[in-house]
Amino acid sequence: MSAPATDLRAAGAPQGRRQILVTSALPYANGQIHIGHLVEYIQTDIWVRALRMHGHEVYYVGADDTHGTPVMLRAEKEGITPQQLIARVWQEHKRDFDSFGISFDNYYSTDSAENRELSESVYTALRDAGLIETRDIEQAYDPVRNMFLPDRFIKGECPKCGAKDQYGDSCEVCGSTYQPTDLVNPYSVVSGATPVRKTSTHYFFRLSDPRCENFLRAWVSGLAQPEATNKMREWLGEPGEAKLADWDISRDAPYFGFEIPGAPGKYFYVWLDAPVGYYASFKNLCDRLGLDFYAWVKPGSKTEQYHFIGKDILYFHTLFWPAMLEFSGHRTPTNVFAHGFLTVDGAKMSKSRGTFITAQSYVDTGLNPEWLRYYFAAKLNGTMEDLDLNLEDFQARVNSDLVGKYINIASRAAGFLSKRFDGRVQDSAMQHPLLVALRVAIPQIAAHYEARDYGRALRQTMELADAVNGYVDTAKPWDQAKDPANAVALHETCTVSIEAFRLLSLALKPVLPTLAAAVEAFLSIEPLQWSHADTPLSSQQPITAYKHLMTRVDPKQIDALLAANRESLQATEAAAPADAASKAKAKAAAKDAGKNDDGASDTISIDDFAKIDLRIALIVDCNVVEGSDKLLQLTLDVGEGRTRNVFSGIRSAYRPEDLKGKFTVMVANLAPRKMKFGVSEGMVLAASAADEKAEPGLYILEPHSGAKPGMRVR
Repeated sequence: MSAPATDLRAAGAPQGRRQILVTSALPYANGQIHIGHLVEYIQTDIWVRALRMHGHEVYYVGADDTHGTPVMLRAEKEGITPQQLIARVWQEHKRDFDSFGISFDNYYSTDSAENRELSESVYTALRDAGLIETRDIEQAYDPVRNMFLPDRFIKGECPKCGAKDQYGDSCEVCGSTYQPTDLVNPYSVVSGATPVRKTSTHYFFRLSDPRCENFLRAWVSGLAQPEATNKMREWLGEPGEAKLADWDISRDAPYFGFEIPGAPGKYFYVWLDAPVGYYASFKNLCDRLGLDFYAWVKPGSKTEQYHFIGKDILYFHTLFWPAMLEFSGHRTPTNVFAHGFLTVDGAKMSKSRGTFITAQSYVDTGLNPEWLRYYFAAKLNGTMEDLDLNLEDFQARVNSDLVGKYINIASRAAGFLSKRFDGRVQDSAMQHPLLVALRVAIPQIAAHYEARDYGRALRQTMELADAVNGYVDTAKPWDQAKDPANAVALHETCTVSIEAFRLLSLALKPVLPTLAAAVEAFLSIEPLQWSHADTPLSSQQPITAYKHLMTRVDPKQIDALLAANRESLQATEAAAPADAASKAKAKAAAKDAGKNDDGASDTISIDDFAKIDLRIALIVDCNVVEGSDKLLQLTLDVGEGRTRNVFSGIRSAYRPEDLKGKFTVMVANLAPRKMKFGVSEGMVLAASAADEKAEPGLYILEPHSGAKPGMRVR
């Protein structure tokens, strides 16, 4: 039984050449890459590049996640096969990743022979270990399309509050969770027909088996992020609680995916074969390079394996995936690193505001992808915190840090060095105290990168850039150049400046690989590695003529980017559907007019918001509701001199004892609602993922310390 490694070796002093496999979550083959996706791929790529600069054997693999009902239905709508759709989307995704310098060693597809073979092998091993069982379950069925419907393909009226057009798993108005069969007046999003109930045999991975529970309790103790470990322990519960639910790993035909061996008409649920796709992509690479795939993935392997993911899919990567690997005869991940969500200008990405920004639109507008790499890196710190792309701050930080501080050093010194000294540095200046300080800092910066604390790495780098600019300002090479008697001093100033620029470029290379390559050509040096910190420039190799390396962000480019994404939405809306099914779907969608991709209204007036009385509430008591597997009963102090009773469908995510004494946010002026179990006098606020493949979890809102019961949230 293996657990994640808890201490990564120091980046500044690697212990030998390490063998490392790295992955990012697989983007779904049903849409474009947008800047929210890019947070993860940029984060991973920076880490991979930093490790490669030590000379380690690092392989970064990815793939498009291609299976499932949405892909099948989209291909049908477009009149093409699923294979044609995923081939086209693969080209688009690969183009976008290349544009942003994402250095995959192999970018593949989960719809591959390797993935079919490995998925079947994993399933067979789990079955032989007694961890697969079949059960008959009742599901919603579309009698027109002759297909079972995933929760997100059913809509109807919420059984709790009566809100119309709610999804089959949760209500976006009152926050209740329920089964699709509980919906009132349900209809199929696919055909518009009323679903019927139909029983089918499904295959389950027995995650509740004591073997899985015991393994996972040991494995999660080594997760690198305390937030992830705490969340995992919530899901696991206390020993003997049997809190883990078995996992439905099958879907019925019609379905685009791999058929389960020995089960005609049954297919692997996409979340089973998607993570196996990591190994399939790596196996494809190993076959091409002549590597021993099984030596990397067998139990007890000395290789390292890391997964970078969004926090919304932590559940799958820290429960199902390691358990699947452990009990199918594979090594388990060394660690899983989760990041937070991206907002733009403090709000959810929105098409109506033009902030649902696609990767391609960013490139087409003429914005430098490395500007975004730098900005994201400056905000990433190795935790699961959300980050915000503030477009005004983006412009200011790029222009100040990259152009004003960093590039400015080369532009101030290179011309003098080329014109006065044939582009050759002064060897005797290479031990200047400023350069010694920069060389000492390089291993520290490398260590920050490996710890995924990119923000700290870049802050230290820019502090050093400030010191270099201070040195130049004091030396004043433009004044030194006026008097021939100052030639030696001028030569030293230019040498120190250019060598400092080389060292700063080394520190920035994981984040700015394209710019670093241009710097290497300018300085006539080999590709920079961390070990090159102590290999200064030499007078034997002159630098080339300086050409400007980076421009500033123009505010007009930001305006054009927002306009381009607003225009893309308008163009989509203007394209009227031609076929009858599309028209019916468009008519149903008209009910959601003014809503964004997640079903939430894009804009409301301040008067609308003012109607909602949001208050800080102290959870005085919390209890399980007997007779319900979804509800918890909360006793809340809202500063009124009395307590309120609120029922909330968050039992799947929290134990009552974990909530007692916590503060949260509630809607205080919601009309009381009489329920089977009593009267609910408000609603607590919680966040949850919005699509079928997201983490099956809920997260109640918690204010910062200092908040008091009854405080108004404005």
